Amino acid sequence: MLRKTKIVATVSNLNCSVDFIRGLYTAGMNVVRLNTAHMSHEDALKVIDNTRAVSDKIGILLDTKGPEIRTCDAEKPLAVKHGDYIRIKGAPDEISRDDVICVSYEHFVNDIPIGSSVLIDDGYIALAVMKKDRDYLICHVENDGVIQARKSINIPSVHVRLPALSEKDRGFIRFAADNALDFIAHSFVRNKHDVIAVQDILDQKKSAIKIIAKIENSQGVDNLDEILDHAYGVMVARGDLAVEIPTEKIPLIQKSIVATCIERRRPVIVATQMLHSMIESPRPTRAEVSDVANACLDHTDALMLSGETASGKYPEVAVRTMAKIAQEVENKLSSFIDVPYSLENKITAYLAKAAVKAALRLNTQGIVADSLTGKSILALAAYRGDNPIYAQVYDIKVMRQLSLSFGVYADYIPLDADTEQALQDAICRLVEEKKMKEDTLIIVVAGSFGPKQGASYIEVSTAGNFKNKCK
Repeated sequence: MLRKTKIVATVSNLNCSVDFIRGLYTAGMNVVRLNTAHMSHEDALKVIDNTRAVSDKIGILLDTKGPEIRTCDAEKPLAVKHGDYIRIKGAPDEISRDDVICVSYEHFVNDIPIGSSVLIDDGYIALAVMKKDRDYLICHVENDGVIQARKSINIPSVHVRLPALSEKDRGFIRFAADNALDFIAHSFVRNKHDVIAVQDILDQKKSAIKIIAKIENSQGVDNLDEILDHAYGVMVARGDLAVEIPTEKIPLIQKSIVATCIERRRPVIVATQMLHSMIESPRPTRAEVSDVANACLDHTDALMLSGETASGKYPEVAVRTMAKIAQEVENKLSSFIDVPYSLENKITAYLAKAAVKAALRLNTQGIVADSLTGKSILALAAYRGDNPIYAQVYDIKVMRQLSLSFGVYADYIPLDADTEQALQDAICRLVEEKKMKEDTLIIVVAGSFGPKQGASYIEVSTAGNFKNKCK
C-alpha cells in the first residue's frame, strides 16, 4: 500500500546537496521546509535549486519568522540561578550584556504588565516581572539555566502589538514569489489579518503560492475559523503553542484543529519534536512513536521533521522511521470520515463523496481524477478513504501543492491535451508503473465539459478496460 500521510522535512543550506535531498526523497519526504530564521536569500536559493534538481514533484515550503520576539545577540551567554534578578530591555539594535537582556521588540517594556511571566527558549528559563521603569522590566528568575542569544520569548496570556510581518519576512515572501515556491508557512498567526498581510504581498507579485497558517498561540486557536477563511492550510506548531497554553491542553487542541481542517478541506500539518531524540539517536523513543502514530490516527495530512533532518545525525533514518510508523497505522486503519458537504461547488462535493463511498463498498484500488485548481482533489482527500488518489493535474504548481495532501499522488498533464485521452493515457502509465494491475477495479472522477468546468461524472471499471481505450 502507498503511504497516505505526507512528510515535511526541514533542510538547511549547510547540508543540502543533491544527493542528500535525493536520499530524503527516496526515504519518504514529500515537502522541503526552509526555516528563514537561519537563512539568507542566497542560502535558501541553494536548497531550492538542489531540490528542483531531484524532482519537480517535491513541494517547497518557506517558513517566515512572523510576529515573534527573541533575545538579541549577547557578549556572552548569561548564566542565572533561581532567586536572581535580571533586567529586560526592548532594544532590537543593542547587545545583551551583564544582567541586561535585550530583546527584538522595542515596545516590550510598555506592553508587558507587572505580574506577567516571561518564558525564554520555549520555556527553558522562566522569569516573573516584579516591577518596571521607563527602560527596563525587573524580573525574578524562577529556575537555574543559561540565557542564550536569539532565543524565543513567550508571554502567556499577554497580547503584544507586534506587526504581522517584519521587513525580513516581506523580503522572503517576495523572494518566494520570484522563485515560484509552493507554500509560505507564516509564523505566530493570530487572526485573519496576519494571513491577509501575507496574501497582499503575494497578490502584488501575482503569485499563486499558498499560505499555511502556523497556529502557535492562544489567539490563533481562538480565531481558527476566521484564519481558515483566508489560509490554504494550517500547521499545528506545538513548540510555542505548548508555552503559550498549558501543556496538558495541547493533545485535545491538536485533535480539534486537525478535525476542523479536515472538515474545511484545508491541509493540516502536525509539527514540533515528533522524533526529536533522533537528532542524536538512530532510534526514536516509544513516546515519540506513539506521538507520530496518534497524529496519523487523527488523519492529519502531514507530519513535520525539524532538527531531525536540518542538523541531526540520522536524517534519512528519521524520515524512513516516520514513514514506517505512518504506513503501519494506515495499513491497520480502514476508515471513512463523513465530513459535511462543501457548499463551494455542490456538484464536485457530491461526486467526491459518492466516489469515496463507492470505493469502500466496491473494494476498488484507486481513484483517478483530473483537476485544474486542485479543489476537487482536496474534496476527495477530505473523506480520508482507503484508496490512493491519482491526481492528473493541468498545472505544475497545483501538482506540487498537492504534495501536502493526504493520500494524493499527483502528476502533471498539459492543459491543451484532450481530457479523455489524457486520463486514459494516465491510467496506461499507472499500469506500466505497476501502481495498479489490469484487473484492478478503479474509479475515475472527471468532467465532460473541459477542466475549467470541473467534475461532472464518476466511472467504475477495471484499469484494463480503461487501458484498452488507449489502443
